[in-house]
Amino acid sequence: MSNFRWNYRCLMFLLSLLDILIILVFYPAKSQAELPKSDASPAQIEVKKAPEAVVNQTVETSIAPLSSKKATNNVTGQVTPVSQLLEVAPPTSKKAPNNVAGQVTSVSQLSDIKPTDWAFQALQSLVERYGVITGYTDGTFKGNRPLTRYEFAAGLNAALNRLNELIATSTTDLVKREDLDTIKKLQEQFSPELAQLRGRLDTLETRSAKLEATQFSTTTKLIGRAQIVLGSVLAGNNVVTKTPAPHNPTLQGLTSLRLNTSFNGKDSLGITLSGGNIESLGQTRAGLLGTYEGRTADNASITFARNQIILGGVRYRFLPYPNTQVNIYALSDGASEIGLSGPINPYFESSSATGANGISRFSRRSLVYNYGDSGPGIAILQGLGKQVQLGLAYSAPNGNNPTLNNGLFTGRYLALAQLIYYSSNRNFRVAATYVNTYSPANTIGFSGTNFGPAVGSNLVNSTVAGAGTVGNLYGLQAFYQINPKLAINGWVSYAAHRYLGRGDGEAMDWAVGLAFPDLFQEGALGAVLVGMEPKMISLSKSVDLGAGAGQADKDTSLHIEAFYQYKIGDNIEITPGLIWITAPDSNASNPDSLFAWVRTLFRF
Repeated sequence: MSNFRWNYRCLMFLLSLLDILIILVFYPAKSQAELPKSDASPAQIEVKKAPEAVVNQTVETSIAPLSSKKATNNVTGQVTPVSQLLEVAPPTSKKAPNNVAGQVTSVSQLSDIKPTDWAFQALQSLVERYGVITGYTDGTFKGNRPLTRYEFAAGLNAALNRLNELIATSTTDLVKREDLDTIKKLQEQFSPELAQLRGRLDTLETRSAKLEATQFSTTTKLIGRAQIVLGSVLAGNNVVTKTPAPHNPTLQGLTSLRLNTSFNGKDSLGITLSGGNIESLGQTRAGLLGTYEGRTADNASITFARNQIILGGVRYRFLPYPNTQVNIYALSDGASEIGLSGPINPYFESSSATGANGISRFSRRSLVYNYGDSGPGIAILQGLGKQVQLGLAYSAPNGNNPTLNNGLFTGRYLALAQLIYYSSNRNFRVAATYVNTYSPANTIGFSGTNFGPAVGSNLVNSTVAGAGTVGNLYGLQAFYQINPKLAINGWVSYAAHRYLGRGDGEAMDWAVGLAFPDLFQEGALGAVLVGMEPKMISLSKSVDLGAGAGQADKDTSLHIEAFYQYKIGDNIEITPGLIWITAPDSNASNPDSLFAWVRTLFRF
């Protein structure tokens, strides 16, 4: 490098070649080596790229949570505008970038070049003798930008081609002997870089041709996930039959394929196909434990036969305005689709593309997010400045059913509104959520109940036969990244149930979680959560949900969960975990239940 610096300082013609590089490299009409400009805007660079498809299986939040410098936990400390929610190429412009204005005939035409500049004479010589100076449309030259040796090598090669062109057109009188000697020395000095650059370009062309020949689609990305789960009840009774639950270990699996397509770089069409045979513990009253408490989050659909490929989600997402994201889905969940729970509980519920972390459904979501099943609807996320976001969602779990008391607007629905505030350094966030939901009498949803959060006690998931049910839900959630290796999150939720024509009930839940990113190993994650799953805390004397008129849950059941997510490379992770439920079904007469869950996740 010392010889290079000596030449750079002492050979004015080398300085001239630097400027030739700046002009020739970035304008195809003047150069054979085209490199990106160091000061080009992202939109100008991306204008040459094909639209990229969305890679997330579920929507990510516009402002990711803070973490250490590892991308494996799906969290960063950077501010992400709403326009990046889709993870597609930024909007492109049909206007040409602010490039060359045309041939400059006099150096005085360049407003940022003054006669007192040390390179003025060199630039003047290049204009008058070689005619290779071209300015920008704003009348500037921008000659003070840094460049690498590889860029210089490419520029030197372009300059040689220009000189050969002058010689070939019988303009040899314009080329001085000392200039040719200097160029020859430079060519010899940079010959390794030029050879390496040519080799890299040849390799890149070969790889590009191979990718084009074998690519799945120019606009669609295929994302695959496969899970193998080893699980077993270790202790506990069935709360309905009052008999010990079987302690039989099982080995089960689930696979999902996600197709993400972008048509213009600013939208996304997502289609999910999945199938498997994972039986969730705590799935329904008919399950091993006879309660929804401790329900594991990894499970196959309970409404379809096991090992049957089903369509699990269809949604179209686009940006009508830079700070507005609209999701229209024929089959999905509004709260999940808009990512309203993700930013508040990031270490326990990450995107589906990377795999959620928590073992149980309760550890991932507050009560207010769990009343809706999959179905059609619309969700909107609106940025209100850099630190506030407003989310709105409407879902109809039975919106695809045209029969009586069903449909998009006359059947079961869930309307959600949420306001999120982020601190300026993005290490703290808090969200206030309101949900209004309604279920007509005698209708059944995907969770096996026509109303309720599908987690928690049996009473909180029960309704009165022949009566419609209305719920008004309120939630407050918060997250704080104490340092890169420790974060805390928590929530408290309240639900007011009205059994139309019969009476009222009240339900609550709360939880506090601790997350330990990079625990014992870079990219790993440890976490523990303690909380009270949804329970019925009061009930009108005229309402009987199965335990007797006016009888709410007797006791408090605690949910204690711990897991450790261990990464094996970038695409495999193993997550063992334990779930301990005290006083199951909020009844102290039931012995505690304990079960283990080991999830192995493969991404491809």
